[in-house]
Formats: sequence, structure tokens, C-alpha cells
Amino acid sequence: MVLEILLSGGYAVGYEGQIGSIRKLVDSFNGLRIEIFSREHAPPHFHVSKGSIDATFSISDGRYLNGTIGTREKALIEWWFARSHAKLVRIWNETRPSGCQVGPIHISGA
Repeated sequence: MVLEILLSGGYAVGYEGQIGSIRKLVDSFNGLRIEIFSREHAPPHFHVSKGSIDATFSISDGRYLNGTIGTREKALIEWWFARSHAKLVRIWNETRPSGCQVGPIHISGA
């Protein structure tokens, strides 16, 4: 039961039995979930999901990278990003595991 809860909540069990986070919920509003995954590829980005919405956006400037998202929701993410950029960078940096392809990022003003 505990393992099922952990695996469905953004955690993974490693080869030696250690439990680690694989994604971090940054924020949630209007049903949109904004998450950062711990082992990511470049460029640094965040994920947005809700129902059929599954899109990624750049952490450096908030631009849409790819995926499926409507115009209204995209505008909400742009609004959120303008107010939450520093928080997003902080959480990205806190979730970088050793050996990750993309390490901590440094953005002026964040």
C-alpha cells in the first residue's frame, strides 16, 4: 500500500531500494499542474498538464516548447510564469540529482 502511494505520487525506487523523487509539483491553479522532473534533458523546462493538456515551456524565458495546450491555458501559463520565475528556478536547482544531464541554472534576476 505505501509503495503504491509512493509510485503514484512522483517517486521511484532505485536498484538498491532507495526512494527518490522523480517529479516535483511547483504549482497548481485552474486545474493546471506545473511540474519539474528531476532527470531531464536540455533545455531546462517545466511541464504543464491537465486532462488533454500536456506541454512544456522553457525555464529561461517561459516560451512554449512543445506539446498540446489551448490558447487560453497558454496565456495563463505566461501570466503565471511572469510572477513565478524565481520560484521555478529555485525548485529546478533544488531538484537536480547528481549525474543529471542538465545541472542547476543561473538566470539573472531570478
